[in-house]
Amino acid sequence: MQIFLPIAEVSVNAFILVGLGGLVGLMSGLFGVGGGFLITPLLFFIGIPPAIAVATGANQVVASSVSGVLAHVKRKSVDFRMGGVLLAGGLVGSWLGVWVFTILQQVGQVDLVVQLCYVFFLGLIGAMMLQESVRALRRSSKPGHRKRLHQHNWVHRWPVKVKFRASGLYISVFPPLLVGLAVGVLAAIMGVGGGFIMVPAMIYLLGMPTKVVVGTSLFQITFVTAFTTVMHAVSYNTVDMMLAVLLIIGGVVGAQFGTTLGARLRAEQLRILLALLVLAVCGKLALDLFLTPDDLYSIQQGIT
Repeated sequence: MQIFLPIAEVSVNAFILVGLGGLVGLMSGLFGVGGGFLITPLLFFIGIPPAIAVATGANQVVASSVSGVLAHVKRKSVDFRMGGVLLAGGLVGSWLGVWVFTILQQVGQVDLVVQLCYVFFLGLIGAMMLQESVRALRRSSKPGHRKRLHQHNWVHRWPVKVKFRASGLYISVFPPLLVGLAVGVLAAIMGVGGGFIMVPAMIYLLGMPTKVVVGTSLFQITFVTAFTTVMHAVSYNTVDMMLAVLLIIGGVVGAQFGTTLGARLRAEQLRILLALLVLAVCGKLALDLFLTPDDLYSIQQGIT
């Protein structure tokens, strides 16, 4: 069933859009990521203009994240204090990211910069997560192996420490603020919730237990991506509501299935699956950048 998207100015199959939303929703509930790192490139692949994909993809991230975080609240696996600190940094970062996006629009380099950012960050994070997850899986399979509850690093030596009871941590507020700031900038520029960066940072940098990472990540992603969506809609009118609604329908349903499935898998297995998914998307984007396109030139209506 073909439908016309008024803002994107393209015709696409409605069932494909609902299916994409459902797939990303499944990833959201399963891994604790908003899914923007996946939905935005997928929208590129079916012909949605990058500026529209970035802004509208954030809508679907909000829906999937809300659905997922509600399921985690019921399980009491959300650290609201940590989420609040991450959110404070994320809102500031989102504002900065929209400002950078404005500059890129003016110089006409949005498409290239967005795709290069995806290739760089997805490749880096995916490789790091896969390496660490394989090591963790091997260590846990050894008989007599005892896992340390907390591994102290340079983060634990920063000043202004706060106790995060749900996470069992006593660390400075500055590292979570900086993580939130970085994620906010990426949310605005790349149309992502930032979970693919925030989840590894929460586990390996802040030392949070995996059981609260997923829900806490979704809590922060919900508000940051909602703020980003409003900023894009007001500034550039790049949010296609028809596209957003179809993605949201699939995303909300998929997130519930993902949350149920995630509860049945080990933490190390979840990390390996996420790492492989991230690397697969990275490889596809990198290939598209290097291959000669079918149409060397394209004409698109400018965004005002």
